[in-house]
Parts: sequence; C-alpha cells; structure tokens
Amino acid sequence: MKLPDPTFSKLQNIAGKTNCTRNREDLACYAYDATARTYMPDAVLFPKNAQEISAVVNLANEDGFFVIPRGAGSGMTGGSLAVRGGVVLVMARMNRILKIDKDNLIAHVEPGVVTGRFHKAVEKEGLFYPPDPSSSEFSTLGGNVAECAGGPRAVKYGVTRDYVLGLEAVLPTGEIISTGVQTAKGVVGYDLTRLLVGSEGTLGIITRMTLRLLPRPEVVRVMTAVFDKIASAAETVSEIIRSGIIPRAIEFMDNASIRCVASHLKIALPVEAEALLLIEEDGRPDEVDLALEQIKALCLSRGAKCVEIAKTKAEAENLWRARKAISPALFQYGPDKINEDIVVPRSKIPDMVEKISALRAETGLTIVSFGHAGDGNIHFNIMLDKKNEAELKKAEGAVEALFDYTLQLGGTISGEHGIGITKAPYLAKEIGNAEMNLMKKIKKLFDPNGILNPGKIFPSL
Repeated sequence: MKLPDPTFSKLQNIAGKTNCTRNREDLACYAYDATARTYMPDAVLFPKNAQEISAVVNLANEDGFFVIPRGAGSGMTGGSLAVRGGVVLVMARMNRILKIDKDNLIAHVEPGVVTGRFHKAVEKEGLFYPPDPSSSEFSTLGGNVAECAGGPRAVKYGVTRDYVLGLEAVLPTGEIISTGVQTAKGVVGYDLTRLLVGSEGTLGIITRMTLRLLPRPEVVRVMTAVFDKIASAAETVSEIIRSGIIPRAIEFMDNASIRCVASHLKIALPVEAEALLLIEEDGRPDEVDLALEQIKALCLSRGAKCVEIAKTKAEAENLWRARKAISPALFQYGPDKINEDIVVPRSKIPDMVEKISALRAETGLTIVSFGHAGDGNIHFNIMLDKKNEAELKKAEGAVEALFDYTLQLGGTISGEHGIGITKAPYLAKEIGNAEMNLMKKIKKLFDPNGILNPGKIFPSL
C-alpha cells in the first residue's frame, strides 16, 4: 500500500524534509542488502535520536504502515529489507561514540557507529572489543547487536551478546526503554537485553548500547598451516582445542576459496592445497610464542605440509585481508550465491567437511566452504546462476540436505547470520512447535499491531 501524502508529510515534520525522502532514486539505495534481493520501501527516514524514532513508531500504529530498522544493509538473510513496503529507518545519523570509560571498561555508543571505527577508537585507549564480523569495515554496531554477530574471535572471546551490558530501545508501541546494567553483574528482573540482542529488529529499535570492553592484549600473532587433505585440516582444529590451547581465532579455507582469493587479490597463496588454517593467538609475548610453537608441532604431526608464522604486522594483515575477501571474491564462480552459516560441534567438523565434499561431487555444484572452524561455524556458499532452474533446484536440495545433516550432528542452521527471510522456511526444522508458539507470543506482546519489521523470522507475522 502506497504511503498516503498526509502520512508522509507527518514523517517529514518529525525528522525534517531533508531527512525523509520517497524519491525513487533514494528508495532504490535502501531496497537491497547483501542477499541481493530487492524490495522497494515507501519512504526512507534518517532519525537523529530515540524521540524521533518513537514519534515515527507511534505514527505507524496510528496510520497503519510498517517500520523497518536498517544499519549498513550488510546482513546476509534479508533482515533490513522492506518485504511488505513501509518506512525504512536508516540509523546512519546516530553514529556517535558517546563515551569510552577506561575505569569501568565500558563504552556508550549509538547504533550507527561502524564496527571497525569502534575497534580503532577503543584500541587507541589501550582497550579491546572482541566481536569482529568479516563486514566490520562497513557494518554497524546496531546491526551487529540486532543479528548477534560473531566473527573469527568468537572461539576465545564469544559473540556480540557477551559484550552487551545494556540497551536503550524504542518498542513497537512507541515506549523508550532502558535495559540491563553498566556493571559486571546484574540480575534484577528478566533479561530484556539478551532478548533484544539477536531479535533481528522485530522486537525493538536499538538506539543506544552499553558495551563491555577488555584490556588490549599485549601482542597478536598469526600463523598459517597448509594441508594436502581437507579432512586432516578439519581434524586438526578439534585436536588444537582438545590439547587445551584456545587460540584467538582458527579460520578454515578450502581449495576453492584459496584459489578464488588468490586470483581476486592477486596475492600468493598455496593454491594447490586442499585446505588452509589461519590461526591467531594473543596475550603476553612469552605465552603467545609458546602456544604457537605447540600449535605448529601439532599441525605438523597431523599432516600439515607447511606451517608459517607471519613475521610482520603487514604480513598478518594481508592474511586477514585474504580471509575477509572470500565472500565478495566468490562471484568469480557464478553470478548468484546462496550463503549459509551452519554450526556443528567442533568434533563433528570432519563429518561436515566430508558431507560438503560428497554433495559437491553428487550435484556438480560449485560449493565453497570456509569459516570460523574454531567454534564449528562453517560458511558454505553455493555459486550458481539462479536463472538456471535445474541448477537452482539442485542447490535448494543441497541446502536442505546440509541443514538436515547439521541438525543430525547436533548443530544449528544459523550461527551469526540470523533467520531473516532466507532461512525462515527452515526454522521449523530446528525449533519445535511449543517453542515456536512461545516466540510468536513474545512478538505479539511486543508488537500488537505488527508494525515492526514484518515478515522476518516468522513469515506470517
């Protein structure tokens, strides 16, 4: 339904004419995300504070339109798309780092702060914010919180929810609430902060965050281990953790991803290898040196062809640049991508790698796997031409088979991308009827008129 002129005028009165638009060219800029799916909104509004957002939400309940919160649009499951039209709230103006409190190791920030910028700001103060999604150079903290983003460091430090102490948010009914604490402990009432983190913008619009920080590690070092057999690399991941060493990151790249990045970035990588492990360790210099030597010996004993420790910071940064370039580089293999992020228990990584290899051989599809092997989070990408109906059907069958096998191994169908619209059809595979009904009741309680980010997680709501 097109937004009525009187309603659009009211929106302009709330945010100002320069911060509210329905020009088609402007709408097109906010009609898509990293899924490459497109849904045109009816208007785009750039709020400056919680009060403006509250006014927009109240108007939405009165005039009957949808509201869709949006960060940088880097999400992989369609969480910021206006699938039923409505007004997209772009949080770009709310981009202040309000305070970095070194005494209490916390920071107060707005949702539009770019994650990479926040990393640099706290590191200048000798502090450390561990969550580090691959999109950190352009994704925002608000989007990270809404999706409970993870990243490579999760194996040692956990994910975004482990660093969110408190939130300010606008509810779908217009109230502005404050949740959580500014302290290390707090158990007063239900944990509304944890409920909002990872709710994908369906229960509230986050307007401010209190984030937990850590002291910055003294040193960070990176090593690579090259394997001729992908199964050996997968088994090595479990062996490293089993030995009692918890690296800051253990990343996995298969042959297709190695070759793809080498070509894309024009850099030297072991393109003949079946697999590469990128391992990062941090801490005190003596502890890091000892851990890397132990890991090196372990990798060699498990069949690594070559193990090297980055000699300079620039060399280490280039290795991470290669790892983070995989996803965009994959379009060399096809015009379209199905991107999934399953998680299995670490001990089951070899089983999952074998399953992916079997499906690749069985279907003839280009299936690339990489990811955060240290915590069992494997990203598998199917590259294809979606206009080829036969190929698309095979790809959809492969996704279903991999999801089924993931659950069979005791895993989950989404580790950090969320459900959004792309994984919604598979939700019932993992979530039982009683649990599903409870979640829907929570959504209805928060959003009785169904105005906030409809069609996400639960397509019918």
